[in-house]
Amino acid sequence: MLSSLPLFLVASIVSHAFANPTPPAPRGLSINLQRRIVSRSVDDLGAWAKSHREGLMAKYGGSPSSKTRRSTGTNLLTNQGADSSFFGSIALGTPAVSFNVVLDTGSADLWVAGNTCTKGCSTVATFNPSGSSTYKNSSTPFQITYGSGSAAGALASDTVQMAGFSVASQVFAVCDVVNNVLTDPVSGLLGLGFKGIASSGATPFWQTLATGSTWDSPLMAFQLTRFVNQSNTQSLEAGGSFTMGFVNNSLFTGDIEYINIPSEAANSYWILPITAITVQGNSISPGTGRETFAAIDTGTTLVGGPAQEIASIYAQIPGSSLGTGQFEGYYLYPCDTSVTVALSFGGRSWTVSPADFQVQQVSRGTCLGGFFALTTGDSAPSWIVGDTFLKNVYSVFRFNPASIGFASLSDASLAMNGNVDLQAPSATIGSVSAAATAGTSGLKPNSATPLDLRASSLIFTIAATLIWVVQSNL
Repeated sequence: MLSSLPLFLVASIVSHAFANPTPPAPRGLSINLQRRIVSRSVDDLGAWAKSHREGLMAKYGGSPSSKTRRSTGTNLLTNQGADSSFFGSIALGTPAVSFNVVLDTGSADLWVAGNTCTKGCSTVATFNPSGSSTYKNSSTPFQITYGSGSAAGALASDTVQMAGFSVASQVFAVCDVVNNVLTDPVSGLLGLGFKGIASSGATPFWQTLATGSTWDSPLMAFQLTRFVNQSNTQSLEAGGSFTMGFVNNSLFTGDIEYINIPSEAANSYWILPITAITVQGNSISPGTGRETFAAIDTGTTLVGGPAQEIASIYAQIPGSSLGTGQFEGYYLYPCDTSVTVALSFGGRSWTVSPADFQVQQVSRGTCLGGFFALTTGDSAPSWIVGDTFLKNVYSVFRFNPASIGFASLSDASLAMNGNVDLQAPSATIGSVSAAATAGTSGLKPNSATPLDLRASSLIFTIAATLIWVVQSNL
């Protein structure tokens, strides 16, 4: 299992928040998340924005076991590319070797770059199947296509470890051709969505653990940091934490508000209906019926929604205007305007910080907004709610009953935002506290549609990283 990964997240605040939580958190190992932050030119921002939007539409179908004792675990995160993506670490094979992977609740497959990779993997760590005594190749082709990238390889199975948990015979893909999707030090992606959207047809790593008695509680939780538009930040920063089997009470205050996933959306994405939106204190309609369904997606950087509703949001912001060219579907607005947007999913209203709404300055006095218009497929939710929102809440993804919960961040969590003094822990492989065996009966040959959906997850998540990593002055 992995105990931590490359992040700038091992300073006194992290020690307090994770090593000595108050009240004490359930037992478990820790792994850090890092993040990368870098300012970029307007051209680079435009290229990123275009790739981000197209990749997300592709992801959501728009135009292109044996068990041991129950336990808990924490994987500390890395913030990469100015909040563009958040990654953690896993370990593969026997003996175990650690790899950094984007954690994505908007997909359900695990894949990593293999040592036979001939394209797009030269700067990242790769997995060597011959080095693992428990590796099994299924000889099933795996092909993923994104809005502006792709990955290809073959499905296999091996032991996967994370935060003290181990799953034997876990199906994942080893890719040997990757186009425009990986940026050092990330080697792949771990999908945290339901089996119903898994390209491989296999039960996801997390779901094997959640369905049995391996976890103390059948849930996962995220706390994400903010470094967007923060000066003096590095390419990788402390990213927060990802917990399995418990919630860390030191990272949030008050109660967790759970909202059940609609029955018609079961076993797919983590979906909630948006019931209310306010902008600058004014209410706008989020749509009606299924038009309000939103995927809560940690692998997405911004917030995308239907064109009409997004236009209504910016109509409440004086001086805003629709973008063109690479900024098609996005809106620009005066940088000196403090924009406050709040979302409700049937209960409390959760506010997006003006700092998160403002992506970056694109010209003197003009900034890019964090909500944009996109079109998804008929079977996909109309809204995709990413990290622009999730950085403002403690989010919990509960398997049973199927629901998503939000809570207010604690002072300990908020103190991590923009704290460049926090040091990143290195990735380590710790002891296994609980184990399970994945069922492989669901393994099936890949099909183009599911693979495209899952694959787009990577492009969107990591494409964001590619641009946020470009150093330049506005």
